[in-house]
Amino acid sequence: MRIEESGLVLNLGCRGTDYFCSDRRGAAAGENPLDRLLGRLRVVAQPSVCTRDAGSRLRRGKNIGFVYRTAEGERESLADFAAELVRLKVDIIVADSTDMALALKKATSTIPIVMTSSTDPVGAGLVTSLARPGGNVTGLTSVAGELGGKFLELLKETVPKLTRAAILRTETLASDIFVKEAEVPARALGVQLIPVVVQGPDDIDDAFRAIGKERINGLVMRLPPSGYSIHFKRVAELTMKNRLPSIALQSAWTDAGGLMSYGPDFSIGYRRAATYVDKILKGAKPANLPVEAPTKFEWIINSKTAKQIGLTIPQKVLARADRVIK
Repeated sequence: MRIEESGLVLNLGCRGTDYFCSDRRGAAAGENPLDRLLGRLRVVAQPSVCTRDAGSRLRRGKNIGFVYRTAEGERESLADFAAELVRLKVDIIVADSTDMALALKKATSTIPIVMTSSTDPVGAGLVTSLARPGGNVTGLTSVAGELGGKFLELLKETVPKLTRAAILRTETLASDIFVKEAEVPARALGVQLIPVVVQGPDDIDDAFRAIGKERINGLVMRLPPSGYSIHFKRVAELTMKNRLPSIALQSAWTDAGGLMSYGPDFSIGYRRAATYVDKILKGAKPANLPVEAPTKFEWIINSKTAKQIGLTIPQKVLARADRVIK
């Protein structure tokens, strides 16, 4: 477990919505007392956090403390970390995924929770509706649960002979929702879905051995970055070794060597999450703050990977991509 709680700034937003942290030990001794204490639950450390001198001040003259709890890939620890943040009596908690938001909601029904991303917050039971969340959770949705059909459509356009697609996934509610939503479009496209469940990073090699026995000719990569981003390169190498055309939600997938990605710009989610934090600190209730869905999606194709797996992508497909990695 990594605990970082002094002299930090969370790069959630910009233009006056970054929250600086003063030294909590100094605050306990009566120096630089904190006006608000915010919590953040994440599975892996992210580069959006920068060290600053202890005692920094919020630009509006407020002193905001930020407490991080990082599970370092140990997803089973989320419930314990959520409970700890609640015991610390933080004023708001920022969560980076559906699983984290669920762990937090189970731990508290009163502390506001802001999601930077969630596959399907309504289907997961986090909010009553996107327009009126109705509880203590609000923030951003990636609508990833609804993108299964789009992923298969793009794979089919790129690989017209696609008939059997593996979904490399974790055993989570978000992945269950994704698979269920993908079943109808898969049938319409004439594609059989083969879910392959990974319990942890150590299962990745076994997962690809299983995929190799299934006559699969396409792959949807559904491993969440919250626990697997540091393994994306390894997974991409295995897809290339097995000559599998692949697609994922995150642009980090194509950067790591995956064939395609289609999804929203997640950096925007962090900036938008900061506006939620700002509004709640000013007195707004999460129940009344609509959950935002992305309005722009980016389709990226890695043409270098296409060459490595012996795939010729039609020019009309390349022309429609928002970005082509050459």
